[in-house]
Amino acid sequence: MHLTILYRGPLASCDLDCPYCPFAKRRDSAEQLRTDRAALERFTSWVATEPEERLSLLFTPWGEGLTRSWYRRALVDLSHQPHVARVAIQTNLSCRTDWLADADPDTLALWCTYHPGQTPYDRFLTKTRRLAELGIRFSVGVVGLPEHLAPARRLRAELPPPVYLWVNAAEGHRYADDEADAWTALDPLFPFSRNPHRSAGRACRTGDTVISVDGEGTVRRCHFVPAELGNLYDGSYRAALAPRACPLAVCDCHIGYVHLETLPLYDAFAGGVLERVPTPAARAAPPPVPDPLAIRRLP
Repeated sequence: MHLTILYRGPLASCDLDCPYCPFAKRRDSAEQLRTDRAALERFTSWVATEPEERLSLLFTPWGEGLTRSWYRRALVDLSHQPHVARVAIQTNLSCRTDWLADADPDTLALWCTYHPGQTPYDRFLTKTRRLAELGIRFSVGVVGLPEHLAPARRLRAELPPPVYLWVNAAEGHRYADDEADAWTALDPLFPFSRNPHRSAGRACRTGDTVISVDGEGTVRRCHFVPAELGNLYDGSYRAALAPRACPLAVCDCHIGYVHLETLPLYDAFAGGVLERVPTPAARAAPPPVPDPLAIRRLP
């Protein structure tokens, strides 16, 4: 079985101060950091002792993980596990990059977010070029706010063409058609992010071949459905794995709706679902958004 795990431990601190993020400039106490480190080490130990499963892993911390040594070490170690097909993390790329030289570039990947006004542009661009030199798979993206359009255009012009630039629709922002067109010119798959997707009663891979795990080992189908399926460490989650429909009315976050079977995104991101790297064919001729929800994001 090939199981995809989205791991989110208790870490909630970040070094940036983005106005659209509730965790901006939040600081974890020393005790909270120790708890997070212990939780991550327990998870990585579990992965190392589960060779009968083929695993793909995405770390989705509320805060910035790569400024912490234990996340960098975990990614390097996991990238060398023979039964780990992919290990990726969402990051603002404020960390140093030298540690990546110790990772297996065929397994490790980064989902990088550029935050205009928070991260010096030249420093961020230099780090992306270093990733390319190291052979690390990565995507780069921005939140689609009006004030981010010019920096995003500059970034697209200066990134190597093979690097995918994604755009997340901003929470609470209403996109007029001409504004959406401007973002789609940068990210041909932006229409999938623009509006929420109908999900109630529709088939989703979460809870079957995709699960979410927190720092205590509690397993849920995804980050957005609170019902518990069991615990990772006692194996109780295994009996609950099965195809199931989504219980929520809509899904509006990429790490959720990418797993909907009613969307063509597993084909669009074939080989790069976790790090958000689409195929060249999907970038050249993006699939249409099926059954678009007839509402816009509310102001």
